[in-house]
Amino acid sequence: MIARRALVSGRVQGVGFRFFARRAAESEGVAGWARNLPDGRVETFVEGEDGAVDRYLSKIRRGPVGGRVDDVLVHEETPEGLTSFRITG
Repeated sequence: MIARRALVSGRVQGVGFRFFARRAAESEGVAGWARNLPDGRVETFVEGEDGAVDRYLSKIRRGPVGGRVDDVLVHEETPEGLTSFRITG
C-alpha cells in the first residue's frame, strides 16, 4: 500500500477535473480525494496498491477532454486507510 499527493496545474478548474479524478480512482480501485485550490491548481491524494496508484497518476497527467495539464508535482505520503474517493472543496 502506497500513498501519493499530486498538485496538478494547467487548465484544471472548471473542466470537470475532480470528477475525472474520481472516475480514474474508481476504475483503478484506489481511494482518496480531490479538491480545487485557490491558486487554480487541483490537489489530489490517493492510496492503494503500487500499480493502481501509478495508473491513476498516469491518467491524471493526461486529464479530461477540455482540460490541459501543464505540470504534476507528486509527493510520497503515508497511507491513511481511506476506503473511497471523494471530491472536496
